[in-house]
Amino acid sequence: MTEEPDGARVVSAEREIAAGAEAIFELIADPARQPEWDGNANLAEAAAGQRVRAVGEVFTMSLTQGSVRENHVVEFEEGRRLAWRPSEPGGQQPGHLWRWELEPRGADRTLVRHTYDWSELTDESRFGTARRTTAEKLSASLDRLAALVER
Repeated sequence: MTEEPDGARVVSAEREIAAGAEAIFELIADPARQPEWDGNANLAEAAAGQRVRAVGEVFTMSLTQGSVRENHVVEFEEGRRLAWRPSEPGGQQPGHLWRWELEPRGADRTLVRHTYDWSELTDESRFGTARRTTAEKLSASLDRLAALVER
């Protein structure tokens, strides 16, 4: 786990998971599966059929407090990398980003890195929530993801 010093706005965690990159990526790229492994415990549900396949796609997610987020895919490489910027439906993206990077380590092991980057976040009302997104919470997502695919 790493957290940038002096209040920098990029937090990440990584873990080697005993599963192939394809199986792990399927759980990440399918928004309907994300609430199963969310370590922040703020994702409620997403409609089926939104599996991400390209930059420019948008998937929607309901949060536990009842609001909805549109997630704009800004990075995509099948089986390796996926990143999105959330926004309120129809709204501007406030500037934070969620990224997943997978590095195969053989047929049945993958290094998975999860990053939350709020270095471009401009809405100060969101800073408190952003600061509470710690490396430990990102690690919790990795642990839950591992539990699903290592069964």
